[in-house]
Amino acid sequence: MMSAPSTGHTGLVPRPRRGGVPGLLRPAWAAPAGREPASAWLPSAPCTPGACVESARAVTAVPRAVLRLVSLLVVVAAGVVLIPVVARVPAARRDRLVRVWCRTIVRTAGVRVRTTGAAPPTGGLLLVANHISWLDIPLLAAVRPGRMLAKAEIRRWPVAGALTASSGALFIERDRLRALPATVARIADTLRGGAAVVVFPEGSTWCGRARGRFRRAVFQAALDADVAVQPVRLRYRRRDGGAVTTAPAFVGSDSLLTSVWRVVSARGLVAEVHVPPVLPPGGAPDRRTLALAAETATDHRATADHRAATDHWVTVHHRPAGARRLCARDTVKSRCP
Repeated sequence: MMSAPSTGHTGLVPRPRRGGVPGLLRPAWAAPAGREPASAWLPSAPCTPGACVESARAVTAVPRAVLRLVSLLVVVAAGVVLIPVVARVPAARRDRLVRVWCRTIVRTAGVRVRTTGAAPPTGGLLLVANHISWLDIPLLAAVRPGRMLAKAEIRRWPVAGALTASSGALFIERDRLRALPATVARIADTLRGGAAVVVFPEGSTWCGRARGRFRRAVFQAALDADVAVQPVRLRYRRRDGGAVTTAPAFVGSDSLLTSVWRVVSARGLVAEVHVPPVLPPGGAPDRRTLALAAETATDHRATADHRAATDHWVTVHHRPAGARRLCARDTVKSRCP
C-alpha cells in the first residue's frame, strides 16, 4: 500500500537533527541528543517546533480530535493488513486502491486536499517534492504510487521494519557516502523497470515558510535511466483565511505523536498539491540543471521570471544542450525566521 518514508521518509542524503531520538516517520535523520552529526555532508534544516511551528488558530473539540486519531489508526492498520492481498491485484487496479487509501488517510486526519495540475505520466518516473510533513507521504502516493527511499536502519525497527521492506522501499546507508553511487544505480534500475521512485531531495523536512535546496545525486538516476522527472509542489493552508500554516510541519525534535495530534486537533487545514509540467527525459545536460528545474517548479515563492525560465526549459528540451541550461540567478536560498 503506501510506501514507507525515506527521510524518516526521504532523499538520497538524509539529514541530522539537533536533539531528539529517531522514531517512526521522523522527518529527518537525527544524531542522538546532545551529539553532532557524524557526517558533515548530511543535510539539515534550521526549522524547530518552537521557532517555526504555529499552533492551529482554530482547534476542534477534543472528542472529535480523538475520533479522528482513532479513525486514522484504523485506516492505516487496515491498509497494512491488506498489503499481502493488494499485492496480488493487477498493477492498474492496485494503484487505484493505493490512491484511495492514501486520500482516505489524509481526509481522516481532518485535512482537505486540493489537487491541481495534470496527472503524472505512466512508466518509469522520478517523483520529487518539497518536504514539510508526514502528510506528504500519503499525498504523494495519491498522486502516483511509487517506491520511496528509506534509511537502512529502519529494517531493524519492530513492525516498521517489516512494513517498510514489504512496501518495496529502496534502502540507503546514510552514513556511507561511498555507497551513494550504488544507491543511484539501484534507483536507475528501478526506473528502467517502469516503476515510480518517490524522493524528497531536500533530505529533510522544513516548516513550509522556508525550504531547502534540492540535492543533485538522485537526479543522476533519472538521467542514467532516461526517464522523466515529475515535480510536485506541496503547501498547507488554513481554510478560514487561506494563509499558509506551519501547523502540519514535522520538524526538528517534534515527535510523531505530537505532530499527528496537532493535525487532528486543528480545524480547517487544507493541503494543496500542485503537479507542474513534467520535466521530460533528455532535456537536461546534467543533474545540476535538472535539480534546479525541479526545485524551482516546487517552490511557490519562485519569481515569475524564474518560473518562465523553467517552463521554457520544458518546451525546448529537444534543442542542443547549450540551449537548455537554466540560469540560477533568481534562485534564493531561504532560511527559517
